[in-house]
Amino acid sequence: MPLRIYLTGRMSIESDGKILGQETFPSMQGLLAFARLVVDRNRAVSRDELAAMFWTRKVPRSWDAALTSVISKLRVLLGRAGLKKAEVLSSTLGCYQLHLPTNAWVDTEAAADGLHEAEVLVKAGKRRQAYGPAQVAYHIARRPLLAGENCDWVEQQREKLRTIHVRTCECLAEVYLANGEPSLAAEVAKEVVSLQPFRETAYQLLMRAHAASGNRAEALWVYEKCRKLVIDELGVPPSPETHAVYLQVLKSK
Repeated sequence: MPLRIYLTGRMSIESDGKILGQETFPSMQGLLAFARLVVDRNRAVSRDELAAMFWTRKVPRSWDAALTSVISKLRVLLGRAGLKKAEVLSSTLGCYQLHLPTNAWVDTEAAADGLHEAEVLVKAGKRRQAYGPAQVAYHIARRPLLAGENCDWVEQQREKLRTIHVRTCECLAEVYLANGEPSLAAEVAKEVVSLQPFRETAYQLLMRAHAASGNRAEALWVYEKCRKLVIDELGVPPSPETHAVYLQVLKSK
């Protein structure tokens, strides 16, 4: 079984049937360093970059020793996961680089891959086949990442997950519509509207879902809500694509 790393939810490492949970990591700084080294493992990460994550306001005088201690404890943890401590986390010229097995699985990467596969299938008209990869991306991307931490790097990673979540919801809406499940399509479209209220593609999907459910009036109300929002806040009418869906709903019976 390949090494599995979960960065979202409660961070953990799974190897050979053994799970090293979040409580086994050396403090929040250990979690931060591990997440950064996993995400950026194709390059070396400098000690200064890690220090900037740990201490966002003022770096203490003892930061060098503190960082060295965190890295040392991470090596021990990775050794418990069956990896060779001397090789898995290298250090050179003031930088660290994580070396995972080539078949290692990382949840955030699986989410990005699932989204890409799902979008390709939806665009190819194979919407039902997109269900599996879209579900993988959806359930990973909606989980929290390093809850309680607010440094710039963590916020950037959360934004990437939010983007995956939103785009996956739209894929799932297409899948549910293809499967004749408009109520489920409406639910995931509503998630997108809640997260990104100016995203017109979500309103288009929500209108189509309500119309497919026979709720024509509800679909028209969604259009009016979208129209009022973009006119009041942005000073422009809805896009031609959104208006086209509105016309389709008007013509439906």
